[in-house]
Amino acid sequence: MCSSDLRRQLMNHVLVVDDDPFILRSTQRVLAYRGLQVTVASTGAMAIRLLESTPFDAALVDYEMPGIDGLKVLSRIREVQPGCVRALMTGRRDFPMIRDAVNRGEVLRVVSKPFDPNSLINTLEQAWASVNRMAEVRMAQQRAVDDSEKQMLEQCVDKGHLRLAIQPIVKPGPGAEIFGYEALLRSTHPVLDGPMSILRVAERHKMTDMLGTEVNRLAAEILDNLHSQHVLFVNLHPDQLANPIALLKSLEPLMNRGNRVALEITERSRLTNIPGWESTVESLQEQGFAIAVDDLGSGYNSLSVLADLQPKYVKIDMSIVRGIDATPRKQRLVDLLCKFGEATDAVVLGEGVETEAEAEALRACGIHLMQGYYFGRPQIFEPPLMLAAG
Repeated sequence: MCSSDLRRQLMNHVLVVDDDPFILRSTQRVLAYRGLQVTVASTGAMAIRLLESTPFDAALVDYEMPGIDGLKVLSRIREVQPGCVRALMTGRRDFPMIRDAVNRGEVLRVVSKPFDPNSLINTLEQAWASVNRMAEVRMAQQRAVDDSEKQMLEQCVDKGHLRLAIQPIVKPGPGAEIFGYEALLRSTHPVLDGPMSILRVAERHKMTDMLGTEVNRLAAEILDNLHSQHVLFVNLHPDQLANPIALLKSLEPLMNRGNRVALEITERSRLTNIPGWESTVESLQEQGFAIAVDDLGSGYNSLSVLADLQPKYVKIDMSIVRGIDATPRKQRLVDLLCKFGEATDAVVLGEGVETEAEAEALRACGIHLMQGYYFGRPQIFEPPLMLAAG
């Protein structure tokens, strides 16, 4: 391989670290003659500082240096710049620490001192070829994983593995009258067997529109079996707001019934990073869909999202509801949120209610709706079923 091939493969930036000025200058001269850009460091500490700000394609590091030795420098390179070719320069041939570093992958090649220019260049060529082969193997493995994940999610949809469970949402008055239900994603797939695994795959491969279409189809079946006064809360992935045409198409099964559907948008998903989300939300509201903010109080941008979305429903996260009966500060917070809801015509819902004491504390704060195991656990919806009112 000629030097132009080496420069093309290695890009052009090599870090050389050695406390011997003669070795430093001669190595720099050899590499620069081959057309490579060279940065030198005379100490391990200097090299580590350079690594924090400058990307390198290869590093030649002397083992025996005062302070931070070459193995520690190479170990740090592996952490911060794992794609950098790492070669150790040493005059020692049989050193257990060096062998261990090679076995751990911290050192890809060892350059024996003294070396001639050709052997140095050959070592870099061999190391870079090895790095390229490993990268190709990893890419092939990742492509296989990606293809497998996509196929599994398509199987979930095409072969009917997806289910929706429903959990009651109740009014705070006597008898806990049912106001509506939340639809919760479930799966019978042997691998993608839970909502988080399904959502992660959909997000990674930009398949949230396909997933949302199936969820909305299943939600429409539930609506067909609910009494007309009940509202169904359906989760809407924020990524879907980036493509309003696809989103409205996925919502077709629920069209003309928007007044009975609340689309839940979790505030933890950095909604405001999606361009044009405001106009998409307005379009949903024009179609009659209500907007619900989920998990208020669990993230860092709760209040800003609340102000921007102007939702009809505000769901207080279970972390605030949990133990509210024994926590006056939580009670004051919920009381303020309920007053805010009344002032802005928003309905405030407490999630994750598990005890009678929590339910009573929420009622005393003026909560509008409640949801949690205390009122009913999620149950898989199986049509045909007409759910009783109240």
